[in-house]
Amino acid sequence: GSFSEGLAMIPAMEAKLKEIELYLDSHRILVFYYKIACLYFGAGKPAKAIDYLNKIINWKLNLRDDIQCYARLLHLIAHYELGNTEVVNYLSKSVYRFMYKMKNLSTVEEVLFNFLRKSIQKGGEENSLLSNKEIIKKSFIHLLQTLQPLTVNKLESRAFMYLDIISWLESKIQDKQVETIIKEKFLA
Repeated sequence: GSFSEGLAMIPAMEAKLKEIELYLDSHRILVFYYKIACLYFGAGKPAKAIDYLNKIINWKLNLRDDIQCYARLLHLIAHYELGNTEVVNYLSKSVYRFMYKMKNLSTVEEVLFNFLRKSIQKGGEENSLLSNKEIIKKSFIHLLQTLQPLTVNKLESRAFMYLDIISWLESKIQDKQVETIIKEKFLA
């Protein structure tokens, strides 16, 4: 839950990464970028998270399909956080196709894609669910209630290991930072 403290370490870690990059395999670098993106997202900085997610998405080698899939999913959610409805609309189709092609689409992702698409497809930004806080909060609650039973399903649990969707939803419902929600869970 100390995302903000983790952000302070990133410049030194990146400098060290540049020094030893030749000795690291690409898999480790991808995981490193994904963890940095998660730090930024958790600290409430989705635009910075997108920068690191783009590094993963645009990676030249076809490595770590799992990281590629969840980087794209977090990328989509980060754009949602920024209110980029046109980008979310485009990316939701693109990410869905990518994950379907990789045979990596779980019920969790399917439900999340449907939610994101519905929340922006109400005929433009002023009519979208994003513009009505009360409706969107109820939608987040419904999504949380739909996903929570899946957290104990062994076939669905992988999605929750890569991306803490439950904490993100709780942060939206309680109007708190993801960092705060995770810290509260850790201290409970």
